[in-house]
Amino acid sequence: MSGSLLLLTGAGAIGVGILLLTVSLFSSRSQQRGVSGAVASIERNYARQAQGPVARLDEGRTTQAPAWARRLAVRLSPAGVAASLQRRLDLAGNSPSWTADRILALKGIGLLAGTLFGALVGGGFFSFLLSGTGNGSASQAIVVAAVGGGCGFFLPDVLLYNAGIKRQALIVSALPDALDMLTVCVEAGLGFDGALAQVARNTGGPLAEEFARALQEMQIGRSRTQSLRGMVDRTTVPELRSFVSALVQASELGIPVGRVLREQAGEMRIRRRQRAEEKAQKVPVKIMFPLIICLFPALLVIVLGPGVVSIAHALFGYGG
Repeated sequence: MSGSLLLLTGAGAIGVGILLLTVSLFSSRSQQRGVSGAVASIERNYARQAQGPVARLDEGRTTQAPAWARRLAVRLSPAGVAASLQRRLDLAGNSPSWTADRILALKGIGLLAGTLFGALVGGGFFSFLLSGTGNGSASQAIVVAAVGGGCGFFLPDVLLYNAGIKRQALIVSALPDALDMLTVCVEAGLGFDGALAQVARNTGGPLAEEFARALQEMQIGRSRTQSLRGMVDRTTVPELRSFVSALVQASELGIPVGRVLREQAGEMRIRRRQRAEEKAQKVPVKIMFPLIICLFPALLVIVLGPGVVSIAHALFGYGG
């Protein structure tokens, strides 16, 4: 294959990839409506009321995912991938601008884009553009294309998993302060629903969004137990699960809610202090490896270097 033909082929492949990405990002808006759309709209509106005017800047509109990319990702994924992605979206906050279909479409597009980029890199296309000579082989292009396609296919999963972990960490850090405020509001004379509304209105973050959604579900007819357990199902925080379990048991047994909230708030503060102590105890272990790799070799050279020079001078006459 001549150099000009290879250049034209690569340029055409890059153009096709850019066209596919453009079509996928700027396609027509989704027409998906119904109960799920109404629930998402309620959650978005109530979260904006809880978080203030900053949340209004983050209003996104869902775009329709390319069907061919979604079908490609479904064929290459195990059974039940849509339910698994929906679970991860719930853990990551279930943004209205992201759906399981859109994640699957991004996986398919990432597969094609990564394969194309890997083939170009492995085939020496970029070195041909820079120096005029390509040094890639067919086997190398296939291997690099397979690696690039795998990275592009699993990149949305990694980003979604990371977003879910960060959101759960924010919930854990905000839970003790939210329970303190909830306890103060209940002991001041507010009912549990009113106290929950005050916490959702005067705090921010994912925990306030979950409280707002639970309160909205209670207002549209769901029981308090169902709403709180649904909030637990959307998270993986053990402290929140224990708090909801204690609250449900107290309501079933007739125990005053204020007493349960005070005990749970004290326990959450103790757990927060224990987590801080645990992180502090992990610092020496984490800092050991940078010390061994970076500091100890230089220290050994400084301490033993003069001795080695003196021994070499005395035994072998070097340095005289």
